[in-house]
Amino acid sequence: MPLLADAQALLMGATARLTVHYGRDRVFAGAELPAPRRLKVPTRHGRVTCEVYRDPRRAGRAPVHVHLHGGAFLMRYPRMDDFWCRYLVARAGLTVVNVDYDIAPRRRYPVAQEQAHDVLAWVQENGDWDQDRVTISGFSAGGNLAASACLQARDLGTPLPRLQLLGVPSLDVSTVDKPAPAGAMISPAVIDLVRATYFRDAERRTEPYASPLLAPSLAGQPPALVVTAARDRLRAEAVAYVARLEEAGVAVQHLDLPGRDHYFLDGPAEAAHQVMEQMATAVADA
Repeated sequence: MPLLADAQALLMGATARLTVHYGRDRVFAGAELPAPRRLKVPTRHGRVTCEVYRDPRRAGRAPVHVHLHGGAFLMRYPRMDDFWCRYLVARAGLTVVNVDYDIAPRRRYPVAQEQAHDVLAWVQENGDWDQDRVTISGFSAGGNLAASACLQARDLGTPLPRLQLLGVPSLDVSTVDKPAPAGAMISPAVIDLVRATYFRDAERRTEPYASPLLAPSLAGQPPALVVTAARDRLRAEAVAYVARLEEAGVAVQHLDLPGRDHYFLDGPAEAAHQVMEQMATAVADA
């Protein structure tokens, strides 16, 4: 059974470039920017490739934003969020570091979580950007990694970002039963596959860096914007995370999107553009 799960994970990863296309018609700004340059960042688990987006016409040291793409910890395809990186550069005046972290079955928890933290820590000490103005975002599995990176930064004493933006995040990988409306985009089979591959060690699924919702305390976290979708199977855990952040005294905004599922930026272009503008504004304000 583990071999079958790993084979399924390999297939999902290998076909990501062909199957993930939700952002290709969402390039609302930044289409004219050059292709990102590649940067190798040292981490506890080797050097991680990052794609750096910037506007060459901008003078001075721009703030820097670290982004972690989704893909169920099985798809190594940072370009799935190319549209978001370009939008942030164009609309918020940032440099964006898009992280190409390791995935299952080649690597398993906690590799990607620790790589996410280490990249975040590195950009706050290195690079030709403003190291004092740093924010982080992640969508889906990337939301898990962004939240985990912030928890690790608090616990390890490395600098905290000014904002964590979590889009439809996975925040509890230990819970099997995740009710959702009929036809929800994320199926129980996908959740089972993630648990059987990346989070294979069942005893570690409740660790705070795997399931940030289960952290004993969320105090001392950076301000957050959490985006949820009404039909998303992961919505309940994100809503619970918002409540726990509020209880811990962390400034948090919650943007809940009616009628949307896990691909929260699909659907009508105008509505998606409005959501992206709200997210970019929150990052720019931070």
